[in-house]
Amino acid sequence: MAKTRVSELAKEFGMSGKEMLGYLKEMMIPAKTPSSTLEDAYVAMVRKKLKPILEARAAEIEAAKKAEEEAKAAAEREAAEKAEKERLAAEERRERERKAAAEAQRRAEEARKKAEEEKAAEEARRKAEEEARRPKDTAPKTMPTFTSLLDQIAQQEEVLAQQAAEASAKKEEARGERRSRSDEGKRARRPEPADADTGAPSRDEGNNRGRGRGRKGRRDSEEDGDRYSRMARAAEEYNREHVLEEARQAVAEANEESTGRRRRRKERRKQQKAEAEREQRIEEAIENDQDLSQLDTIKVPTGTTVAQLADLIHVPANDIIKRLFLLGTPLTMTQSMSDDLIELVAEDLGVDVKVMSKEEENSFTFYDDPDSLKPRSPVVTVMGHVDHGKTSLLDAIRHTGVAEGEAGGITQAIGASQVQINGRTITFIDTPGHATFTAMRARGAKVTDIVILIVAADDGVMPQTVESINHAKAAGVPIIVAVNKIDKPGADPTRVRQELTEYDLIPEEWGGQTMYCDISAKKHLGIDDLLESVLLEADMLELKANPDTFASGYVLEAKLDRGRGSVATVLVNRGTLHVGDTLVAGLAYGRVRAMLDPHGQNVESAGPSDPVEILGLSSVPMAGDEFRVFTDERDARALADERALKARIEEQNRVHHVTLENLFETMAESEVKELNLIIKADVQGSIEALQDSLDKMDQSEVRINTIHAAVGAINETDVTLADASNAIIIGFGVRPDGKARTAAEQAGVEIRTYSVIYKAIEDIDAARIGMLKPTEEEVQTGTAEVRNTFKVPKVGIAAGCMVQEGEIAATDNARLVRDGVVVWEGKLASLRRYKDDVKSVKAGYECGIGLDGFQDIHVGDQIECYRIEEVARTE
Repeated sequence: MAKTRVSELAKEFGMSGKEMLGYLKEMMIPAKTPSSTLEDAYVAMVRKKLKPILEARAAEIEAAKKAEEEAKAAAEREAAEKAEKERLAAEERRERERKAAAEAQRRAEEARKKAEEEKAAEEARRKAEEEARRPKDTAPKTMPTFTSLLDQIAQQEEVLAQQAAEASAKKEEARGERRSRSDEGKRARRPEPADADTGAPSRDEGNNRGRGRGRKGRRDSEEDGDRYSRMARAAEEYNREHVLEEARQAVAEANEESTGRRRRRKERRKQQKAEAEREQRIEEAIENDQDLSQLDTIKVPTGTTVAQLADLIHVPANDIIKRLFLLGTPLTMTQSMSDDLIELVAEDLGVDVKVMSKEEENSFTFYDDPDSLKPRSPVVTVMGHVDHGKTSLLDAIRHTGVAEGEAGGITQAIGASQVQINGRTITFIDTPGHATFTAMRARGAKVTDIVILIVAADDGVMPQTVESINHAKAAGVPIIVAVNKIDKPGADPTRVRQELTEYDLIPEEWGGQTMYCDISAKKHLGIDDLLESVLLEADMLELKANPDTFASGYVLEAKLDRGRGSVATVLVNRGTLHVGDTLVAGLAYGRVRAMLDPHGQNVESAGPSDPVEILGLSSVPMAGDEFRVFTDERDARALADERALKARIEEQNRVHHVTLENLFETMAESEVKELNLIIKADVQGSIEALQDSLDKMDQSEVRINTIHAAVGAINETDVTLADASNAIIIGFGVRPDGKARTAAEQAGVEIRTYSVIYKAIEDIDAARIGMLKPTEEEVQTGTAEVRNTFKVPKVGIAAGCMVQEGEIAATDNARLVRDGVVVWEGKLASLRRYKDDVKSVKAGYECGIGLDGFQDIHVGDQIECYRIEEVARTE
């Protein structure tokens, strides 16, 4: 028989779930949350009871709708009238502006014509005056066309020289003719004796008179010739200088015009190149699905130096140094700038920049058209305290899917899983620990859409529950609370709700926004309601992605398989990943050779929210690395090589942390004036005793700071804090877990563990005064997990173990660790494989271990084996 949810019934009556729950409470109908279901009889009763309310509300809605329509019509009329008035006013304004513009144009045209006429008259008058003052130009009026202005100058000089030669020749001819004429005159006018009868003058008198007239005429002709020759030479000189000057001016103007044309051509080519580069950038941005509004934004890595910033924004470094000096922060070329300084200097220079963190540098940004987005499945992570039922819940969901015959039930094949509910898919990430969740979030991985916070009804809120809440809130992910173990005696779901209200997780039935579901993972109670709540939350989030583009997403986990090579489990968050695609994930790149779905079956493609296992990467990426598909394998290889180079440089420049061995040397180099400690112990009294002893030490040379002290095992968070503050971790009665040891080795953080308090005090004091000379070193040989316990006659309790890492030898020392706290420490009593005693057992094999003089062994305990080695002194 079909059932109806309270939320659906509330939507039918147009009211909220909380209001409907109030009416149900008045009618004594049992319902707790809006997601509760009602029988058909209750539904009919509610509809009959609330029918008048529904009719009255319908009438109100109709009246409100009618009033709204009338108000809308009136507003439209007013808007139309206002628009018409504005249109008429705009037309009148435009008409006035057109008339004023026409009048101004007419006046400007008249003034321009008048100015041109005056200018033409002035030019004509000036030319007439120059023509009147200028000597007559005897240079030829027409000149042949030459190849260039310089050729014209040379030809003009040749013409002037030829004219001068011709003039000189003519002068010589004129002088010769004058001399010949004067000789003939002399011969004609020679004096003869005078005739006595006629009384004619004698030849001498006539000759004398002729000589006197010839000398005067010759003098006059010579003066005339000199004057003409001077005038000719002056005219020739003037013509030559005038022509040469005009030629020089023409050459200068031509050179200037040519230089201007070259400059304009150069600027035009530069502009065309810039436009072509911008078009290419736009095409690349469109091809890579990037936001075009961020095209001109320059990405600057955090910690950039002055020289690097100048190179990125293409400005002289002196301009940046000058502005830094004016800001009161003088820096050199190689000094790093803070993010605020980078933004201030870039804003002053008029450059749009975005400061990128290391995570943002290794991430990709995409822009999807809203029309191309399509709904996708939600991605869910289960978090909570230890032993509150995370694994049991996933198993219950898997069995629920199989029982319903739905395809795509949960499997643990690739570390992620999918389940079908009501024809829709939900993706679960099988790494529910909040430490992994936080590590991926710190690397920029936004993989989770919804968090299911599981809390045991008989246990309540525990420390890891609070940590899970804080991590989920920091990531901005909505929380659905699953109250588990409601079938156990002493279970109190109301108390759990009351405790969670202190962390702003107020239930919906109490007027809050958080959805609660009471479940029992072992008895499969409330699982369907929980999955439907997940789908309801996903509908409210409106999860969408673009499947019709190149794929991108995040790496969930990765490993190196002996037979298959690098294997990575990835979650696609946009696009579609195909077999054969080339991708980059962190420092790794490669071509997808094969893909496996959550069932372990080969698939050819994976869309948004699909987890798949891929093969073919060049190396093993890290969890949380973002991957992206490239069309060209060379681009993928270049990006991976560039990231690998940056990683090597960062590794070389990594800060060398202080240790107890190098503390005195570091103090002598004046690099450290204080010693930072992180203290973790099994009980609070040990912390107080250790801190009290440290406070009594002489701190004149180096000051000892305890930056963090807490009860519990040494975890990865402690290593992160020590890495950031250059501290040493002191463990008293506790041990680091596997992740903490790995993180400490990678970061170079020293972890010291002690079981006797005075030994810790001695080491710290000896390091302070420079006398610490360790001669023994503890070497970790292997770790085993207790899977079961057996009672052996005459021996006692033996532990059935699985060796997880290393190799355990029968001669090793051992310590039993329970929840990060050392419970026992001593020797191994026995080491067996089946019924045979063995010397050693390697990782991946089962064995039986007996502890010397200790019987209180529990399932889940860790047995750490080690040996003490003598270390040669270095001082």
